[in-house]
Amino acid sequence: MAPSSKKSSNTSKSRSRTAKRTTKSASSKKSTGRKAAKRKKTSQVRSFRFFLTLFAAVFLVGLGYCMGRCWIGSDSLFPKNKYEEAVKRESKKPVVKNEVKKDKSVASERSKQKQEIGRSRDKKVKLAYRTERPKLVIIIDDVHTRKQLDTIQNIGFPVTPSIFPPYTLSPDTHKLARNAVHYMIHLPMESGNAKYDSQSKTLKTTFSRAQLEERMRELRRLFPRAHYINNHTGSRFTANDKAMGELYKVMKKEGFVFIDSRTVGGSKVGKIAHKYGDVYVARDIFLDNVKSATAIHSQLKKAVRLAKKNGYAIAIGHPYKVTMQALASAKPLLKEVDVVYIDEIFREE
Repeated sequence: MAPSSKKSSNTSKSRSRTAKRTTKSASSKKSTGRKAAKRKKTSQVRSFRFFLTLFAAVFLVGLGYCMGRCWIGSDSLFPKNKYEEAVKRESKKPVVKNEVKKDKSVASERSKQKQEIGRSRDKKVKLAYRTERPKLVIIIDDVHTRKQLDTIQNIGFPVTPSIFPPYTLSPDTHKLARNAVHYMIHLPMESGNAKYDSQSKTLKTTFSRAQLEERMRELRRLFPRAHYINNHTGSRFTANDKAMGELYKVMKKEGFVFIDSRTVGGSKVGKIAHKYGDVYVARDIFLDNVKSATAIHSQLKKAVRLAKKNGYAIAIGHPYKVTMQALASAKPLLKEVDVVYIDEIFREE
């Protein structure tokens, strides 16, 4: 074969291979483009489905909320908390003058209490005249259950329960007072320790006069026959002359008498009480700082000695099991005093 003919043949083969590679490359690019377009379309569909699902969920939630608010009533579906509901229910109830009609003596006593509350708003608070036998008042703080109240009432001698106002965990504590003749309100007040100031509606030194008035009116609605209040904690509040002065004035307006639990040495309650011409009554003894029957009996003996010296004494304990057991067995220690309810040491002029 001639050289020129051989060269021509090689050139033709080379062109053929180049054309095949070009065709294959073009086909590959076209296939890749189709796949990319397909992936893009799939991604768009997924995004559309996601946003459509999200929109549907938001729409259904909003629709349900509106139906609840408009058709059923917002208060029944979304109560703020159990405490607020209890106060709301209580404020709507008609005032019942004689809740226990079968017991005429109880009804008579309650009527007498209401009259005394009305008179106490304008009159000075005085101690009862001293008698031959000294008087000892035992108060049990922190009462918030029926079981605690029943235990106190069955000790065998007069013990005054001090009942917490309604709060989140116990929204119906005010109901404990309905069948009780002798009781107090155990009012949470600012201590300065966040751990103890977290209870519902704890009174703060930063409260305005209007806030204090609102709280006292609320307590009067919840406890219409209550006469006496003592502080739960309250070290910072009772030591604040301005805050305590405002509260004392508002309490007197609502017919309350304040008993100082004396949780701080710098309490201003005595100074303020004397300013109004009232007697200052405060705790003398804590019974159960040490939780043992022996220690509690020892504190009771101290309370008896103070009562004999001063004519009366105030001892405060708590509804611990050991405290209730110690009191139930304490009668022999109390022979030299008359154990009385808190209202039996006062008179009003």
